[in-house]
Amino acid sequence: MTDLKHVFITGGSSGIGLALGRVLAGRGYAVTLSARRAVVVAEHAAAIASGGGRAFGVACDVTDLASVHAAVRAAESALGPISIAVANAGVGLPSHAAKFVIADAELMVRTNILGMMYLLDATVPQMVERRSGQFVGVASLAGLRGLPATSVYSATKAAMQAFLEASRIDLAPYGIAVTTINPGFIATPMTARNEFKMPFLLRADQAAVIMADGIERRARVVEFPRPMAFITRLARHLPNAVYDRVMRPYAGRVKGEK
Repeated sequence: MTDLKHVFITGGSSGIGLALGRVLAGRGYAVTLSARRAVVVAEHAAAIASGGGRAFGVACDVTDLASVHAAVRAAESALGPISIAVANAGVGLPSHAAKFVIADAELMVRTNILGMMYLLDATVPQMVERRSGQFVGVASLAGLRGLPATSVYSATKAAMQAFLEASRIDLAPYGIAVTTINPGFIATPMTARNEFKMPFLLRADQAAVIMADGIERRARVVEFPRPMAFITRLARHLPNAVYDRVMRPYAGRVKGEK
């Protein structure tokens, strides 16, 4: 057991999940990195520990409720009660409506939405009993308005935002903070597949510092980078006809279509 605050992070094997774990460990938190790749998160946790931090790596498939509960139990046995749960695991795949792939859509829904709900199911009841804790969901600026060719990803992130917003109000009387994090483009293995120029692109370590600062403030919403957040928020207020006209060139055609 430990008196350090214990942070449990899904999607902790790479990208912003791993970067966030490193930043928080450096700030004195005990950190559990979870992901499907058990060996990888164990190696990252060992590296954090070798630098003087307190860390644990555990296998976790966020699309499987039993796996999430088992990972949480293992983490609490290793590092004590979870103070902060971070639903970071996510999948983003192209989803052009003219050539819709239902299997890709189901994977994004299971990972992005249900994965977050499974983590809440496994961690928040204990926080309610203790009357303390924090639940963090890593959504996206893409959830603020439907983006062409990424309709399912936008939809899952919008669903996350609505769920977290309502949960924030529900859980406040129990002393539990809920933080929604809406990043823009971050250089990660997921965005490396993008074939277009990503505006205001940040490195994962830069994003992790902003996220850690927001988590420590127990902020309601954290959005970055600021220029991208401003543009996206502005787009929410455009009339539909104007938005459609502006965004139509970005829809393009499905690869292979003549």
